[in-house]
Amino acid sequence: MSASLRVPTAPPQAAPPRAPSPGPATALLDAYRPGADRFLASPGRTLLGTGTAAEVPHDDRPPAVRVQEALDAARRAGNAAPVVMGSLPFDPRATASLAVPQTVRRAPALRDDPLVALPVPAAEPGTWQTREVPAAAGYAAAVAAAVGRMRAGEFDKVVLARTLELTSSRDLDLPAMLRRLARHDPGGYTFAVPSGPGRTLIGASPELLVARTGGRLTANPLAGSAPRSSDLAEDVRRAAALLESPKDLHEHAVVVDAVRETLAPFCTGLDVPEQPTLVRTEAMWHLSTTVTGTLADPDTSSLVLASALHPTPAVCGTPTDVARAVIAESEPFERGAYTGMVGWQDADGDGEWVVTIRCAEAEGRSLRLFAGAGVVAASSPEAETAETGAKFRTFLNAVGAAL
Repeated sequence: MSASLRVPTAPPQAAPPRAPSPGPATALLDAYRPGADRFLASPGRTLLGTGTAAEVPHDDRPPAVRVQEALDAARRAGNAAPVVMGSLPFDPRATASLAVPQTVRRAPALRDDPLVALPVPAAEPGTWQTREVPAAAGYAAAVAAAVGRMRAGEFDKVVLARTLELTSSRDLDLPAMLRRLARHDPGGYTFAVPSGPGRTLIGASPELLVARTGGRLTANPLAGSAPRSSDLAEDVRRAAALLESPKDLHEHAVVVDAVRETLAPFCTGLDVPEQPTLVRTEAMWHLSTTVTGTLADPDTSSLVLASALHPTPAVCGTPTDVARAVIAESEPFERGAYTGMVGWQDADGDGEWVVTIRCAEAEGRSLRLFAGAGVVAASSPEAETAETGAKFRTFLNAVGAAL
């Protein structure tokens, strides 16, 4: 009988770690569907929430309390990592649109996704009916009236807005609009969330209100703007002029001082740079200051901080109560979610809340776009009207319409 020969085998080798597949963030962007989904992308992450496990109720309690209650209830129900996603309006008394999704898919930032650099298809030409509310001349008159009151010493700053109502000849393609907004500025804050029955809030904001990660906070107020130019030399000239503009530097300082004053009581240390820097979007240059701090109480949630800051002078004015009254007198529409905040928070209190600008509310075949400008005593009605027109461009480019 012959003996069989056993050849020793090498121990199994662990498989080499797999590199992240290209396109995890753009996969979430492409998966977005209006109605049931909530999409949020920031310079740090991409989130896609699907379905609704629980709505955050509307009552007289602070939003941070109601949100934390919803998150704690979701944990008790077996969700190990619940997240609230959605938006809060400009008027704190109005109803917010916040919910715990049934599922949340996560990916790295869009700007780190190699596929985000692929060319984005242009918006298909369509027929749009447009209506400005108020018309440019009416808006300029409101700015002039506010400037007169500021020069008389009534208040220091007010942010006045106008809207552009677009009605399409065919159904809106919100996923395509969202993809174009995100790919034109993958380093910004892109969002699409339900804002009411049959309505969607969609946009690409450049401005972080506040983020909290553990015991650290970051805020990035923007104030002072200039339209960009397609001519490189002119674009650089406008950026340099913005950095030296007394009017815009004053407007920016008012906002930064308010952010410092609001956040300081929450912090053991707060770092506020002395001079602003520039950030750019597809349509605008903005003066920017990044504020960072260490929380005195690490249990202070991101929404507690955001609610304390909202509304900053960057979207309302100063003094706040007077500016609110001027806005109510001057704007012939309700702002709703515009200049509120949109974002997310988890059960540990971490989260990101973004100022809701460069946005539109979609309903049926209609889009309602918003744009505003900070008005101070040195403002020019013509310049502020032109600034709002430039800010409309972000969304007009995404839908293939013109002003």
